[in-house]
Amino acid sequence: MEAEAYRGYCLASVAAAYDVVLITSDEPSWEVPFIRDCVVVPDPTSQAALSAAGRALADRYELAGVFTWTEWYLVPVARLARQLGLPTTAPEVMQACRNKATARSLFARHGVPSAASVSVRTRQGAEAAAERIGYPVVLKPVAHAASIGVIRVDTPEQLPAAYKFADQAAGLGTESTSVLVEEYLDGPEVSVECVTYRGETTVVAVTRKTVSAPPYFEELAHSVDAADPLLDVVGQAARAAIGALGITDSVSHVEMRLVHGRPRLIEVNGRIAGDMIGHLVRLATGIDLPRVAADIACDRAPDLTPTRSSAAAIHMVYPETSGTLTARRFDGPRPPWLERISFQRSVGDRLLLPPEGDMFSARIGFLITTGATAEDARHRGQEARGALTLDVAPHLVGPGTGAGPIG
Repeated sequence: MEAEAYRGYCLASVAAAYDVVLITSDEPSWEVPFIRDCVVVPDPTSQAALSAAGRALADRYELAGVFTWTEWYLVPVARLARQLGLPTTAPEVMQACRNKATARSLFARHGVPSAASVSVRTRQGAEAAAERIGYPVVLKPVAHAASIGVIRVDTPEQLPAAYKFADQAAGLGTESTSVLVEEYLDGPEVSVECVTYRGETTVVAVTRKTVSAPPYFEELAHSVDAADPLLDVVGQAARAAIGALGITDSVSHVEMRLVHGRPRLIEVNGRIAGDMIGHLVRLATGIDLPRVAADIACDRAPDLTPTRSSAAAIHMVYPETSGTLTARRFDGPRPPWLERISFQRSVGDRLLLPPEGDMFSARIGFLITTGATAEDARHRGQEARGALTLDVAPHLVGPGTGAGPIG
């Protein structure tokens, strides 16, 4: 259900231009109309299993390319592409994207403005690193995604509980279980959606982000405006970060904060952004990032010509407190600018906000709106959110219940 809601547009776009054979962890359901064949691999992060599936498909078909939009599969898929003799950014480069400590080192080596950062494995190491960097600091898993396990720490007294929170998330990783202690970058957060083909990077769009109040960093809303003046401000830093990592052929989602108006890098994701950002880019500019990614995977020059100049926004829907969803309905009109409403939670579902939960356990759904400008689209999102009724029966799950995003 969540995969269809957030990535269905990607598969539909690629299938409109290519015959798709899929390697998937579950038996296909909603994907069936878009694919020609598939191999089910329970754990696609297993290189041996993924490679066997890829070879099986290569025996049946003449494969032109392979790619993924799933963070956890970036490295195994790059290795698979190399094994099959297909175009790819080098696996070791994808590994650097997945490992935030490695990325920070490469940013420093190439003079890309980033954050002071120390990789640790113990609470005592985290305490020492925080003292050296200076509070406030941010703790995060070295190799995770979607702001899971990311927390701001303002004082030494907060650090033990915060380290436990980040360390629990880091412990779920298969590529690294370390925790980063980082300088807190104080400023608005944006992402830069980029396309790199044969080593040349084009900045396609800027996404402005709204995140939850400290200490967590849950993503509440995104907006894309084809005419965003920040394009000229952040483009050079995004290209420099991609170059520092060595990305040669990929769609990239480059996250940064503007500190005193200047970009400071957070991380580079070597894939199409999540949270429907690729769809927002298409609504605002006409550029089809899933199709672009497929073209690059097949070593075809992508079409990056804008065909629209407008804006779009997504507004995430969260409960105000952890609890059980008892009512969910939309009572408003459906004007043309309300592009879609999507729910991933049903009445009776249990919702858990941080620190007990994360975006996957708390988010109810999302709204997408369009407008002439980002401000228009965001305002319409708030209007549509006001017509949404959510009832949640609170339950106590421990200290901190309810501390998290409010939709």
